Amino acid sequence: MIDVLVAGGGPAGLAAAIHAALAGLEAVVVEPRTTPVDKACGEGIMPSGVAALRALGIEVSGRELRGIRYVDGAVRAEASFSDHRGLGIRRTTLQAALHQRALGLGVRMLSGKVGEVCQNADTVTAAGITARWLIAADGLHSRVRRSLGLELPGRPHGRYGLRQHYHVEPWTDFVEVHWSRHGEAYVTPVGDDLVGIAVLSRSRRGYDEHLAAFPTLTRSLDGPAATEVRGAGPMLQRVRRRTAGRVLLVGDAAGYLDALTGEGIALALATAGAAVRCLAAGQPDKYEHAWARLTRRHRLLTGALLAVGRRPGTARFIVPAASRMPSVFSATVHALQ
Repeated sequence: MIDVLVAGGGPAGLAAAIHAALAGLEAVVVEPRTTPVDKACGEGIMPSGVAALRALGIEVSGRELRGIRYVDGAVRAEASFSDHRGLGIRRTTLQAALHQRALGLGVRMLSGKVGEVCQNADTVTAAGITARWLIAADGLHSRVRRSLGLELPGRPHGRYGLRQHYHVEPWTDFVEVHWSRHGEAYVTPVGDDLVGIAVLSRSRRGYDEHLAAFPTLTRSLDGPAATEVRGAGPMLQRVRRRTAGRVLLVGDAAGYLDALTGEGIALALATAGAAVRCLAAGQPDKYEHAWARLTRRHRLLTGALLAVGRRPGTARFIVPAASRMPSVFSATVHALQ
């Protein structure tokens, strides 16, 4: 019998498997997709996420990110990260690096889906494998979470994200967040001639229609599209709790508010590490508190920005306010990193 079965081979699941292997636990990852796995995301990693990758023994190449810049037409507000740099990196490159590190540590990879989960006081069985623990890292629309009754009904009109890449030389070493009355566009340099543009909105319009709301941004996209449009959502995923018997939820599967602050990868790595530490210490009951502590700042700040941005009449004041109060904006960015 193995120690940890991981459902999902994305960054959260692979990070959990790596943490388990480093702790001396036998881990198996079950993932239906072929590596490298792509996904619609902003592809910017906060400095804390870069540090978490290094702690796992992973060094990846990408574009250094100096900070965060808010843009609304001619109005701008920017703040640099205080000590370390962030990283813009293709999701496929990140996932492949995590996959190789896990294999190098002896983690087994199985192709398949985790269907029914059966557990008793001592073991949990899924995908034909019996383990002491199951870590569910199967994403935003986690089947494991749903099957265990941990999902709360979603609120109507949740936000959606769309992402595409362009062959263009990056014009910034910041993550740029362009604001409009109805959503945001995120600019992330991920290569010497590649920039990712992700748009977030409550509207389910097409990507080009969304992008047309950002004329300042579109004037910079003088290169051809490099990838197809990928989408994700609704982003809001409400969860009753992060544990059910011998199952722990990490990453997006543990609940998600919004991608507004760009902390997805950093939080995925952090919650995966916390889950394994709790298991290795024989204290799985401590994970819920650890998850709440790790995500508290993100939930508070993201919730506040969403509340302001929900109404077009107030959303237009976000960037001007940040521009007029640079010390407050800098403190916010430093809190995120």
